[in-house]
Amino acid sequence: MSDSPQQQLLHLVIGGELHDLDHATFKDLDQVDIVGLYPNYASAYAAWKAKAQMTVDSAQTRYFIVHLHRLLDPETDTHR
Repeated sequence: MSDSPQQQLLHLVIGGELHDLDHATFKDLDQVDIVGLYPNYASAYAAWKAKAQMTVDSAQTRYFIVHLHRLLDPETDTHR
């Protein structure tokens, strides 16, 4: 067993009511739901899915996964 920590690829899950569905512009920034910070995509996806399912009846509400690791260290972006 290794003593080195697993690589963290930080992800942030946020959501809230949007002005319109064509843009990711929140109606009220004070009301943005900061769900949490997650060490990998899988755990962020699970949190995103749970919140999205809870708000399925609110057509203007959307949740997003922000890939913070890409902002902190662009070398971790595997989609370039």
